[in-house]
Amino acid sequence: MKYKKTPPLSLSSFKKYKMSFKPSILMSNRRNKKNQKILTLLEDNYPKFKGGLTNYSSPFQLLVAAILSAQSTDKQVNSVTEDLFSRFPTPQDFASAPLEDIEKAIAKVGLYKNKAKFIKELSIKLIEECDSVIPTTLKELIKLPGIGRKTANVLLNDWFEIHEGIAVDTHVTRISYRLGWTKNKNPIKIEQDLMQIIPTEKWGRITHLLISHGRAICKAQKPQCLNCFLSEHCPKFGVSEE
Repeated sequence: MKYKKTPPLSLSSFKKYKMSFKPSILMSNRRNKKNQKILTLLEDNYPKFKGGLTNYSSPFQLLVAAILSAQSTDKQVNSVTEDLFSRFPTPQDFASAPLEDIEKAIAKVGLYKNKAKFIKELSIKLIEECDSVIPTTLKELIKLPGIGRKTANVLLNDWFEIHEGIAVDTHVTRISYRLGWTKNKNPIKIEQDLMQIIPTEKWGRITHLLISHGRAICKAQKPQCLNCFLSEHCPKFGVSEE
C-alpha cells in the first residue's frame, strides 16, 4: 500500500507554526515547574501533618468523625470522639442507641442534632444494605446519609489510600485561588482543577498541606505574606494590600 508523502512546511509556514506553538509550551512548562516547586515547599515545611482528626481506629469511625467535622473544628471533634467511640464503636452500636443519647454525646460540636440523625441513619443503612462494610468508591459513599464528596474523599484518601478525588474545604478553596490554581468558587470545579495539577498519589496529601498552611500562615483574614515561604511563587490573587 502506497502512502502519499506529506509536503514539507514552507519556511514561512514553519515560522508561523513555531511562533504559535512554542510560547504555549514554554508557559505550560513554567507553570508545571512553579506548581511542583510550591508542592515541594509545602511538603518540606509540613512534613509530619497527616490530618487533624484523631481517636478513630476504623474506617467507620473516621467516617463519623468526618461527618462531625462539618462546620466544626478538629479540636471540637476530637474532644468528643474519644468517649463517643468507646461507647459506640460500631454501626450496630449507633443504630441501636436512642437518638437522644447520640445527641448528648456530640453536643459540643456544631449542628449536633442534624449530625446525630445522619450518623444513626448512616449506621442503619450500612447494616441493612452493606453488611456493615464501608464502600470503597466515591459513587457508593455519596449515596450514604450525611456523606458528600469532601467526606468521601477524606475517607478514601486517608484510610484506604484510594485516590478518586481531592477533599476541598474552606482552606483548600481559599489557598488554591490565591495560588492561581483555580478561578472557581464551586468545590467540585475546584477539585477538578486541582486534579489537573496535583499528582494522583498526592491527592490526599494536598488537602492536609493546604489546611496546615491556611492555619499557620495563609489565613482568611490578614494572611502573613511577608513571612510566607511561598511568597515569591504566589500571585496572591484576592489578597488586598494594606
